[in-house]
Amino acid sequence: MSRIGKLPVAVPGNVQVTLEGQAISVKGPKGQLGLALAPEIEVQRDNGTLTVQPRDDSNRSRALWGLTRTLVNNMVTGVSNGFEKVLEIEGVGYRANMQGDKLVLLLGFSHPVEIDPEPGITFRVEPPAPGRVARIIVAGVDKQRVGEVAARIRLLRPPEPYKGKGLRYLGEYIRRKAGKAGKVGGKKK
Repeated sequence: MSRIGKLPVAVPGNVQVTLEGQAISVKGPKGQLGLALAPEIEVQRDNGTLTVQPRDDSNRSRALWGLTRTLVNNMVTGVSNGFEKVLEIEGVGYRANMQGDKLVLLLGFSHPVEIDPEPGITFRVEPPAPGRVARIIVAGVDKQRVGEVAARIRLLRPPEPYKGKGLRYLGEYIRRKAGKAGKVGGKKK
């Protein structure tokens, strides 16, 4: 039995859920998302909740049970509250700006890196406050796409282990290495 799959998904009052065969559509104040369900899974609507059930007891249907419940829950959460990923910029001369809805990053390259937002994804830049670094906030209704866009931005300049310069997630721990130890055991004159 799936522990996650058994949990019901609470649907807020401002979210509309449409079930049509093996397709589910969720519409809320932040946007609309859809999902094609696997044939081994069925979704049932009760008053204010959705329950996900497997059609049989095969390994595949048990494997998809918890996954489908999580995907449906993320859809409901996304259209009602949205999702955010926060990246921090650390390094001398590393900056982020907004030009319209486009994100412009200065990351030590010979040119600025411009990133156009995908449909449904928005960027915000929080300038550095005293004692803090600049932050880039990637927001949207689809949790998977928000995470993918944030990961692609982070790959432009991943944090390096010596000084910690680069782009990292908020709260990400970077294991630091010691640099060169100097001239230990060198020739004496």
